[in-house]
Amino acid sequence: MLRIHFTDADLARVYLACEPDPAWETLLSLHHLTTPRRGLPVFARWRRTARTELAAKGLAGPIRMLSALAPASGYWPDFLTPGASVSGLEAAMEELLATPRPRLHQELDRLAGAQTLPHWAYGLAAGDRTVMHEVTTAFRLVHRAIVAPEWPQMLRTTEADRALRARILRNHGVHGLLDSLRPLMVWRPPVLHVRYPEDRDLHLGGRGVRLIPSHFCWNTPIALADPTLPQVLAYPVAHPTTWAPEVTRNRRTEALAALIGRTRARVLASLDATATTGEIARRLGISASSASEHVAALREVDLAHSQRVGAHVIHTLTPLGAALLSGDLPLN
Repeated sequence: MLRIHFTDADLARVYLACEPDPAWETLLSLHHLTTPRRGLPVFARWRRTARTELAAKGLAGPIRMLSALAPASGYWPDFLTPGASVSGLEAAMEELLATPRPRLHQELDRLAGAQTLPHWAYGLAAGDRTVMHEVTTAFRLVHRAIVAPEWPQMLRTTEADRALRARILRNHGVHGLLDSLRPLMVWRPPVLHVRYPEDRDLHLGGRGVRLIPSHFCWNTPIALADPTLPQVLAYPVAHPTTWAPEVTRNRRTEALAALIGRTRARVLASLDATATTGEIARRLGISASSASEHVAALREVDLAHSQRVGAHVIHTLTPLGAALLSGDLPLN
């Protein structure tokens, strides 16, 4: 059990990440490929595609390198998930390259106490620049091959969670937000009790915490090991509990595209998570004007709903739109 202790100052500094964190997601995605027990049905399609892509690009070496540093269970060094990752993978890699040598040595020494490390890891602990660049190259190659293609789906699953948390925060405040994280965590003010493989206490001391909804995190949340760092807590988001057979799902998508047009069908699918016009355009690689036109057409036939929130217009599926997308239209 991880017990996170909040002060009043910490409650005022609870942040919800705006997007999936690319460094966390890259490492967590590998756990679903390298650990047989993690063959979860929700990731079955992704695993097949990812393994094919990794084999085609000859990325066994980068996979071994990252997996040696970030095993699927137990400790892995905090420098692999730098705070700059909130600004994207490249920012994270720059911060990783700038990791002070004493910190590299300390964290890798702790990892060596839990498992046997390959010879090159000792060069990394000594700050060898060549090895440091090899690690960041491995990050980029693996992310580009198996995470970036899944990014639109990751945005949908995490945005759905963010929308839920934002609604709870609006209606019930920070206490309600923390309480909504059950059953993974139980909020007993002023302590958040997190289901965790290690028993320890973490005192935030006024620094607050950044909550990171994660697509590839599974079963238990993950926190940084070093209590002196700015604190984050990555937690698994809800995935659908039922999946149509892939051939059926593919036929449904093709049939919907034939009915309303391929781009409009993609716009409808993108509204599975709430989105602004600009977010739809970026997710689908279309212009903002095109995204606006398609959303307007969907809204006219009650498949989408739009609402202005501040300076933005937020689009969501209507119940009819969700039913059409899932194929679960009522019979009566």
